[in-house]
This record gives sequence, structure tokens and C-alpha cells, in this order.
Amino acid sequence: MFIQELTTNWNWAGARGFSPWPWLIVSLIFAVLAFSVRAANRSGAIAGFALCFFLCASGGFPVFAALIAVFVMAWLTTKIGYQRKVRLGTAEKTGGRNALQVLANLGVASFCAILYAVSGKEIFLLAIAAALSEAAADTVSSEVGQLSSEKVRLVTTWRAVPVGTDGGVTVLGTLSGLAAAIVVSMVCAYGGIVAWNRIWIPILAAFCGTIADSFLGALLERRKILNNDFVNFLGTLVAALIAVIA
Repeated sequence: MFIQELTTNWNWAGARGFSPWPWLIVSLIFAVLAFSVRAANRSGAIAGFALCFFLCASGGFPVFAALIAVFVMAWLTTKIGYQRKVRLGTAEKTGGRNALQVLANLGVASFCAILYAVSGKEIFLLAIAAALSEAAADTVSSEVGQLSSEKVRLVTTWRAVPVGTDGGVTVLGTLSGLAAAIVVSMVCAYGGIVAWNRIWIPILAAFCGTIADSFLGALLERRKILNNDFVNFLGTLVAALIAVIA
């Protein structure tokens, strides 16, 4: 019954009668590209294909542009200073992100896209913008923060900790993450997903999501209660919920 209702009421890219087939092709190209540049391994590329389709078929080209912005910033900052990250033992695996990592970063945004497609309520577009902005901010802040020459501070106690410690933050990493959130939110605003007078909402939500991610890392991930993927998922969820509430 749910599947029948879903396919009947699906509001492809905000308009009845919109064909999903072009986005299947685009999503396939996106997945192949991610795999070819080693941004994702085989399982990650498959997950990326599915999530890209749900995001783009529901929100159209503006959401796709925001997704590309997230992908490019994540890929570039992962590659910057890679040899130093290898020496520190904090570098991403050379094969790229797996399916769980992709789901952790894009799962909430994709679910919000499905809710928008079914309901047509634009509040879910705002949630998509916030979740994607947080995903970019979290990755960029982590990757850039590892290259900082300043001391890494544990967000809960502010004591110095080794680079790569869960819950560790730097000023450079935090500001870089905020800049990434601003970029993605601006792409969303240019595409009409978010009104310009509300662009502060996904930016603020993304920033709060990254702070929540750091606290969860310090309090739960360091104690092995949660893994990094689940912490990342919760960070995007916090951002989406704040955007809806705001």
C-alpha cells in the first residue's frame, strides 16, 4: 500500500508528470565518476547512485548542483595534504568511501527529498539544504583541520589532543567548515531551493550540526559507543531538524 501511494503521489522535481529517467542517467554518470576518481569504492558508488537519484529526481537541477558542490569540496579537501595525513594515520582509504559512509553523509538529505516528493512541502527543501551543507561542513572541517599547525582541542574540555582525535577541533577547521556550509547554502539559494532571506537557516543549522558532531565524537565515539558513520549521520540529522524547527 505504501509503495503504491508513493508512486502515485510522487512529485518528481516539484512537478507532476516529470520523467525520472534523465536523472537515472545522471545518477549513473555521477556514480561512475565518483568511482573513477576513487572518491567512492564499489559499494559507495552504488549507494551514491541511489541517493543521487532520490535527491535529484525530487529536487531537480538545483539539488544536483548542491550535491556536486558537496562532492567537489569533499573530494578536494580529502586530497589536499594527503601524504601528511597518511603519516598522521588520519587519511581516508585510497579506495574511497564505502556505502555506509555515503549513507551517513547523504541519507538524511535523501530521506528529506523523498518526503518533499511525496508531500510537496517546501520545508523539506530547507532540510535538504541544511543536511547537505552540514555534510560538506563536517568533511571540510575535518580534512582541513588535520593540516592546521595549531593545537587540536577536545571540544568538551578544551585540552590539547593528538590530531585525528574524535571530538578534536581547530579554529582553521571550524572556519573552513563554516565556509563550506555557506558555499552549499548559496548554491541552494541560487537554485531557488532556499529563499535568500532564509539562507541563514541552513548555514546556522549546518554549523550547529558540525558542533553536535564534535560533541558526539568526544562523548560517544571516543568511548566506542558510536562509530564515525553514525556520528556523521546524526550530525546531518541535527542540521535538518534545526532547519525545520527554525
